[in-house]
Amino acid sequence: MIELAVIFAGSLTVLLITGWLAMTVLGKQRTFRARVERISERARPMTANERRARQLKRKMETSSPILEILANKLLPRPEAIRGRLQRTGRNISLGRYFVLSALIGAVWATFTAVFMGMPWFVNLAVGISLGIGIPHFVVGVLIQRRMNKFTVQFPDAIDLMVRGLRSGLPVTETIAACGREMSDPVGAEFRRIADAIRLGQTLEDALWDAARRLDTAEFKFFVISLSVQKETGGNLAETLANLSDILRARKQMKLKIRAMSSEAKASAMILGSLPFVMFGIIYLLSPEYEAALFTDMRGRVMLGFALGLMGAGILVMRKMVRFEI
Repeated sequence: MIELAVIFAGSLTVLLITGWLAMTVLGKQRTFRARVERISERARPMTANERRARQLKRKMETSSPILEILANKLLPRPEAIRGRLQRTGRNISLGRYFVLSALIGAVWATFTAVFMGMPWFVNLAVGISLGIGIPHFVVGVLIQRRMNKFTVQFPDAIDLMVRGLRSGLPVTETIAACGREMSDPVGAEFRRIADAIRLGQTLEDALWDAARRLDTAEFKFFVISLSVQKETGGNLAETLANLSDILRARKQMKLKIRAMSSEAKASAMILGSLPFVMFGIIYLLSPEYEAALFTDMRGRVMLGFALGLMGAGILVMRKMVRFEI
């Protein structure tokens, strides 16, 4: 039974990794094609009806309407999830997110039912928890990775704006220049702001929409600086140059805090992984000593509670060693 569980878990892991790699490659190809289409749209003027038809077609190609309806009905807080998916910078619709959550929940509920013999309510709880938790965690990792990349590139974009302002360009033109010259994700966000301004939205509204979409302190500092300068006047180039220096100093402070807290993080990783390592070593040396945890229902319940408590402890230690500035 244990060998079958190991084979099943290994096959599932290989399948998930293969699917993730395939989605990554296809996602990069779709991103490249979408960028070519956006460039061609900017080069060729389009009427309002054509633009609305193109946007509707893009939405229909992204996901099935039936999946979108099911996701809105069954997923908790669908608008918040949709906002998180947009923050990843990837073409992930709410319908696809719902299908992935349902598949993960069904697979793990089947795993606990077939190989661990858990009651139906335990299988249901495990399936729902993992079906919601694993995609949420993966999306969080994608968001954090994109935001870290944005934070690293953002001071360079501000410096580019400062050079444009000192050469006599208006703010909107410097934003469009950043969208053309900077790589993603900074370039993509600035291009989106420039497109919103061309469609008639005010600069301040477009910037605040981007700030709500990105939800990073660095970009909010940038929007506040532009808003204050618009109300009070002054040298905008000098203000943005000072902001660029502040953001770089803030990044250096974050790196210093990360270096100083690395010892605590290493200790937390060791404490969190030690029970699992010892469990595996004991099982290799004496399998019958731990066999009751898998064959007896009381042992399975104890093992489930132990995993839950260990997970809670790991989350607490992770929260304790993370510092925000």
